[in-house]
Order: sequence, then C-alpha cells, then structure tokens
Amino acid sequence: MSARILVVDDVPANVKLLEARLSAEYFDVMTAANGTEALAISRRAECDIILLDVMMPDMDGFEVCRRLKTDPATHHIPVVMVTALDSPADRNRGLEAGADDFLTKPVSDVVLIARVRSLTRLKMMTDELRMRAITSLEIGMQAPERSAIADTGKGGRILLVDDRQSSYERLATILAAEHTIDVEPNPTEALFHAAEGNYDLLIVSLDLNNFDGLRLCSQARSLERTRHVPILAIADPENSTRLLRGLEIGVNDYLLRPIDKTELLARARTQIRRRRYTDHLRDNVQNSIEMAITDALTGLHNRRYMESHLATLAEQAATRGKPLALMILDIDYFKSINDNYGHDAGDDVLREFAVRVRKSIRGIDLACRYGGEEFVIVMPETDLHVAGMVAERLRRSIAGEPFAIHKGAKRIEVTISIGLTTLERKGEAVADVLKRADTALYRAKHDGRNRVVSQAA
Repeated sequence: MSARILVVDDVPANVKLLEARLSAEYFDVMTAANGTEALAISRRAECDIILLDVMMPDMDGFEVCRRLKTDPATHHIPVVMVTALDSPADRNRGLEAGADDFLTKPVSDVVLIARVRSLTRLKMMTDELRMRAITSLEIGMQAPERSAIADTGKGGRILLVDDRQSSYERLATILAAEHTIDVEPNPTEALFHAAEGNYDLLIVSLDLNNFDGLRLCSQARSLERTRHVPILAIADPENSTRLLRGLEIGVNDYLLRPIDKTELLARARTQIRRRRYTDHLRDNVQNSIEMAITDALTGLHNRRYMESHLATLAEQAATRGKPLALMILDIDYFKSINDNYGHDAGDDVLREFAVRVRKSIRGIDLACRYGGEEFVIVMPETDLHVAGMVAERLRRSIAGEPFAIHKGAKRIEVTISIGLTTLERKGEAVADVLKRADTALYRAKHDGRNRVVSQAA
C-alpha cells in the first residue's frame, strides 16, 4: 500500500508543488491549510508522515509538532518540517519540538523523496508492531504511549564509530553530557562491538579511512542483534549523495559536518526515544504471545498450547520410532480445600504444586494446566516403566511435605492421583491417548486416590 503523506502549508503554491513531487513518486497526498486541520486529520490516523510548514497563521509549525508528539494517538507519526527558515536556532527549535527532520526550502527532490521513503518505512514497521500489540491492551497490559511521551531520550547507550581522533573526542564529549558513550575507532571491530554492547544508538562516520561506512551500516541492518538499533550517520558535506544511499539501506538519520552540538543531542534523543518505544511494543507483543499460551496462576503452559504442541510431539515420536509418555494428574479433594480454607488457599496450593512439578521433570518434558486442578505432563522418549517411576516420584513429592497456605500461616496435607499411558503405535490419535490416561486417572481415584495407575496402549 502506498504511503499517505499529509502536506501542511497555508500557501497554495507550496502545497501544489509538494503534491506534484510526491504524487510523481506514487505517494497518496493529503493536504491541510492550517495546524488545526492537520491535527484533526492526524488524530483520525489518516496519514503516515507529515510534511509541516512552520510559518502559519493559526498556530505555527513548532506548536503543531509539539501537540502531535505529546498526543498518544499521534506521537508515533514522523514529522518533517519543510520551511524557508534556515538558521541553526530554528532547526534546533524544530528538533526539540519533536520533528524527525528539518528541511530548508528549496528542498532537493532527491533529498525529500529519500527522507520521506525512509521515514514511511519506519512508520509502517511501527504500525505493524502497534497492530500486533492491540491484543496486549485487551488482556490488560500497559500501553507504551504514555511512557514514550514522557521519555526524555536521555540516558542511552551509544556506540560511536569514528577513526578521526579530533572528531570522536569532540562528539564523545558532547554526547557524554546526556548518555553513556563508547568509542570504537577500529571499524573492523565495530560490528562485533555493536552486537555485544546492547546499544540504543549507533553513530557511524561515513568518512572512515580505508573502510566503507555504508557497508558497516548495511551489515548492522542484516545482523539479528543490531537489526533494530537506530543508526545516525555523519558525513562531510561533499558526501551528501552517500548519505542518501544510506537512507535507502536503513540509516535512520544523518548529520553533515560541522556538527552543531544542540542538533546532535536533539537527533540522538529522537532516535533513542523511538528505539525505546518500538522495543516496548515488541516486548508487549512477546508478552501477549506468552500470556496466550501460559496459565497465569501457575506459570505452566495452558490447555490450548498443550493440545497444539502434543500433536507435534506425537508426530515426532512416531517418525523417530520413540515412545511418548503422558500422564494426567488431579489434586485429590481439591474442592474441599477451597470450601474449608478459601479460594486463596486453593490458589496457593496450585502455585506450589506447579513448582514441585517443575522440579520433578526434565526440561524437554511438557507440563500444562489442563483445567481446574487437573494437569498434564508429556514426556518425550520415555517408556511406560520410566514414566511410572517419574510419576511415583512426583506423587511422593506432593504427599511428602505439607503445602503452605495463607502466606505460610497454615500448612495442609495434599495428595494427587495420576493416570499414566504411552503413545507407542504410529498414527494413533492424541485424543485417544488422552482418553486412555483419563481412564487410568479415574481408576486411581476410584481405588482410593494418592496413587499412580498405568494403562498400556
């Protein structure tokens, strides 16, 4: 899908010019004549990037940008200020307001399109993460927008790759006022250093001696450990063409020498804030995946995960000609624990039960909460005899030591019944194996509980 660009300018001729340039590159272009209109369009999530003029009648571009970047609904939309203002103070004011870039008119078509493409790629990647994280909000996880808005972008870990001593000493001194800085003057070691350092930002000089800085940027983008670390490139003015090439291969931002101190700090903060926000989104997605397959109370896998993963384990066992053992465990008289001591005590028992289960099985075994007080343990490459020994050890572990409830104020006796079977016939349905184990469990409970009953295939 083509990116949607919002052009905000109160001068119709400027709007028409930008619209023609962008449309020629197959972008969808929207326009707004003032800041109020731009804010309304942005809040409706109708654009992927905003090209924003500064000098406008109702509110200037600096104020529009500040409002965009402090609104949870719009803070993630890239903003590029395109203006006739050209002083360092204006540029820094725009960056401090949260702009992702500040381009001075007249803007080269090549520079404009390269910047727009770079930022829209980043926006679409962020949108995908945001979409995946919607489930996280639905299951009660905290949205990262508020923390992203409050983030100052300071306190980051930065790796500076520059082999000119006079240059890296000055840059490191500036950045050290807000961040932790490591300097790597040897570009051949830089990628290894970056991969091991857990950095929030890489700053790479493209004017390295006897080494192609763009190749280093490309390698950082292809390596798993550094793929998501933002890159800020620095080059001499005559190397602006290489900077544009850098944007195409994944460089996030750039600076031309001589470096303005305030601009360097502002651009570093912007990239670090964005890194933290996307990391938070990825963490939410990962946590939501884990929560979807994990029982919240016990920390064991849930029934949904067990049913899907058991089929895979059974197929592997059949293919390799290996046995697969399965046991269903039920906590004896669990209802009476809830009735006599309260549901909090029942939860205490379930949590401690899960702890003892983990201690009794191998890392390759699969332990799941099947429902209520029932649990399933699947043991790959385990025959009925060995599985029986494990089940008996687990039964003794539960019965041998009372369970603490009510924060340790009381201890109660708990026992379990276990039904055990194996999958040994190729092609047997896992539902049949579960049914056989459940039948064995029923026998264990019928025969007096606190025992293991095996049923062969």
